[in-house]
Amino acid sequence: MGNKVLVVDDEKLIVKGIRFSLEQDEMKVDCAYDGEEALNLAKENEYDIILLDVMLPVLDGFEVLKQIREFSNVPIIMLTAKGDDMDKILGLDYGADDYITKPFNILEVKARIKAIIRRSSKNSHIENSNVIIKGELRIDVDARRVTIEGKEINLTAKEFDLLELLITNPNKVFSREKLLNIVWDYEYPGDVRTVDVHIRRLREKIENNPSEPKYVYTKWGIGYYFKE
Repeated sequence: MGNKVLVVDDEKLIVKGIRFSLEQDEMKVDCAYDGEEALNLAKENEYDIILLDVMLPVLDGFEVLKQIREFSNVPIIMLTAKGDDMDKILGLDYGADDYITKPFNILEVKARIKAIIRRSSKNSHIENSNVIIKGELRIDVDARRVTIEGKEINLTAKEFDLLELLITNPNKVFSREKLLNIVWDYEYPGDVRTVDVHIRRLREKIENNPSEPKYVYTKWGIGYYFKE
């Protein structure tokens, strides 16, 4: 079988449909129908990606996401039936890599899954280390590992992708729209606030003072860049 996916939703028909479709693409699919079950499976197994509904019994999706991020950087796509943008931003704030609003097209779901898996695993089999050092910041591109003064920094897949793109193109300003197209690797239907949230989270992890960054800068009215 191919990639291993955890699908979490209390609507069994939705889970059944997603599972059937992913298994047609040779993916191995585990299913959970409440937050506690999902959390236990995430602790016991290694997944390539998790589809996580927001509205769940026992533990809601945001709490599950928050707890998973305490021990894993597995890519997570949030599923939400709500139209409130704040729910989407909150999900990203807790460490989600993406979100999909219900009702959704299963082809879109599969495209999102494949895009995220492709980017998060593209260097997993490269043997020669490609290390970038900028001041106290050290990035092992092949191992997808970031350290500051020797201390490892846990970044989500999208946070790492953003940092890698910016640091390998120093002083080049990327618009929010451009970052969406490159880092999310498909025609993203969301808005540019997704980029802002990820940049803010990235700064909180790698900058001593996120309000006065020395690595990731803002070009007001345009976008972001990594200062050489």
